[in-house]
Amino acid sequence: MTKNQQSTRTLIRGALSLLVTAALYEAVARSGWFPAVLLPTIPTIVEALIASLRDGTMIWHAAYTLYRVMFGFALAIVVGLPLGILMARHQRVEHFFLPLISALMPIPSFALVPLFMLWFGIGNVTTILIVFYAATFPMAFNTWSGVRSVNPLWLRAAGAMGADENSLFWKVIIPGASPFIITGMRQAFLRAWIGVVGAEMIAASDWGLGWVIFDAKEFLNADVMLAALVVIGFIGFAFERLVFGTLERRTVQRWGMVRVAKG
Repeated sequence: MTKNQQSTRTLIRGALSLLVTAALYEAVARSGWFPAVLLPTIPTIVEALIASLRDGTMIWHAAYTLYRVMFGFALAIVVGLPLGILMARHQRVEHFFLPLISALMPIPSFALVPLFMLWFGIGNVTTILIVFYAATFPMAFNTWSGVRSVNPLWLRAAGAMGADENSLFWKVIIPGASPFIITGMRQAFLRAWIGVVGAEMIAASDWGLGWVIFDAKEFLNADVMLAALVVIGFIGFAFERLVFGTLERRTVQRWGMVRVAKG
């Protein structure tokens, strides 16, 4: 099967899943089990989405949210990736930071929003720091796990062929840990979105998709709330396929580090 055929089959399966889910939702929405104002039909949601896109408000809200996510996510990579590598290669660093990560990672980022508001006020700083907090720990933990999981036989074989420490790190350790690193990036990005939406509901100042959802709730505008969720889902899907999917294909799949599903 060619790559184009695989892409077409993947696209068809994805479209089928969305169509089935949409049909089930529409059936429930039209069943009368819930008031129409609380569970609007898909055409109503589409109308709200088109109206908000036409006047530009949804685009600006999405831009503000995406800026906060990417800023915090980038900081998490800058801090979490080197920290995970250092933890895996130096026991003293591991012994100091691993208990902290194990204790802090289960704390929901949303629970820290009120505290961060007291420290940093309302606005971008608090929201970005919440994203940074949410994304750093899975990035560091997965990188640490990945570097530790590199097969020692690869290191010994490369060393026997004359590879120095620098070559071992860039040509053996990083490629060997790359599936874990990319998984950490995916988890960090997911937690970044969870964190930013929660923070925007409380700490944002009139802009952001989380603020849209919270504000629409006050006026029972369920169609606007669901339209904002559609935008969040679309952005997440686009990043998964265009960014992380491309990164995985150009690294771990090309290097033969993961098995590609067929059929």
